[in-house]
Amino acid sequence: MRTDTLNVSSETGRLRKVLVHSPDSGLGKVVPSKAQDWLFEDIVHLDTIRRNEYDYYIKLLLYFMDEGKIRGRLAEINAPGYHRNFFKPDHPDFYNSQHVIELQVLLADILAETSIKSQLVASVCAIEACSYDVQRELMAYAPATLARIFFSGTPDEREMIFPPIPNFIFTRDIGIVINDHILLNKPMKEARKREALIAKYIFYHHPIFAAYHDKVIELTDTQHHFLLPNDADVERVTLEGGDVMVVGPSHVLIGVSERTTREAAAQAVRRLFEKDVVRKATIIRIPHRRDYMHIDTVFTQVKRNVWVMLGDFSSQRITGPKADAVHRALGIQPHRADDLEILQFKKGDLSNPRRFQSLEALLTDISVTDLGAAPAAVRIVMSGNNEFPYDAREQWTDSCNVLAIRDGVVLGYDRNDKTTAAFRAIGFNVVNVSDLLIDLESGKVNADDLTDTLVLMPSAELSRARGGFHCMSMPLMRD
Repeated sequence: MRTDTLNVSSETGRLRKVLVHSPDSGLGKVVPSKAQDWLFEDIVHLDTIRRNEYDYYIKLLLYFMDEGKIRGRLAEINAPGYHRNFFKPDHPDFYNSQHVIELQVLLADILAETSIKSQLVASVCAIEACSYDVQRELMAYAPATLARIFFSGTPDEREMIFPPIPNFIFTRDIGIVINDHILLNKPMKEARKREALIAKYIFYHHPIFAAYHDKVIELTDTQHHFLLPNDADVERVTLEGGDVMVVGPSHVLIGVSERTTREAAAQAVRRLFEKDVVRKATIIRIPHRRDYMHIDTVFTQVKRNVWVMLGDFSSQRITGPKADAVHRALGIQPHRADDLEILQFKKGDLSNPRRFQSLEALLTDISVTDLGAAPAAVRIVMSGNNEFPYDAREQWTDSCNVLAIRDGVVLGYDRNDKTTAAFRAIGFNVVNVSDLLIDLESGKVNADDLTDTLVLMPSAELSRARGGFHCMSMPLMRD
């Protein structure tokens, strides 16, 4: 696998290389009694999430980033007898792209080294409290099989060795490339500890990251952290990639949320400044709530001058039939902009942070100051078109969690109808992914020619996994 330069200095530059993980059999093992422990709100249907939803995502990424792997083969790939093999990381017919990079393949690659295999088996067994006999049995598996076991917890349909890690489809959270550095996560939830361990081994041991070992940033726990009570979240150091956005070569956003603590955000800013990775960092504190989770569930960037966000944090009141009396009856505030705190720090001047009074003010400032957009050209698309109850319903199904694969071309869920209408209202084309794939295959549409387009992706099961396509991507290289 090639060792091209890693660099991400934008949220919307043309995506050239991305780290993903296709849904594995572990998702099909989530049971209702354990769903919330494993950070799922519901159980999902594995075959539907694979065949009818996520696989469209992979096909589209390949057309944009590694066209030779798919052009001329769409009918063959879609054929019933072939379909699954194309998407299975341990099958000879796997697409195995060097641009749409499967995490499980990278893990299998490093497990081919006996010393790394031994260390990682021991580490995983320690986390999962396996017996020494199980540890020895794991060492006997071939690298590709062992990689599958580490993800799904099972070597086959009959046996489970340890729990699955179904959240690994959300590769954004394991780490973020900031310019030419990699910021590793420290997950808040126990269910994601194995993910962090596997990611660390990959970033430190796989050849594609060999030139970046001195550019990996790890956050450390505070002194005496082990003496603190479990509810001392302020002092804990936890950070996930959904709370980090690289909006320009010199500017990073870091959220303080349900999953990322203030201590982690402060430490990340100090480390990024010390290493001269960025010169400006904005910390965005949002309420500690499950329905927000990360800042990328509240807003994401669509293009240089366009953003999508949740109206709860708007300086404008939500429109529609939602009145103050209705809010009082339901115990809901008309809007929650006051729950937001935004502080912007510049390297060398940490004692005088700039404060923003609204999220729109920050997003507009980024578009104008960092990206050179004209103030009058900045557009904010609101979740649910800022209408009650669609604003909250559609944010819950990731209307604000879109992925830009180039400036102005974004992937979003097809179920968020009001948000889609808001995109149309500002002049965006809206296309279903199935139609777009046919047009790309036939040559009617060229990926390089698309502009201002919202691509609607099927979402009945994926949306129940509580993450959108921004969550399901870890960009490694953007223009």
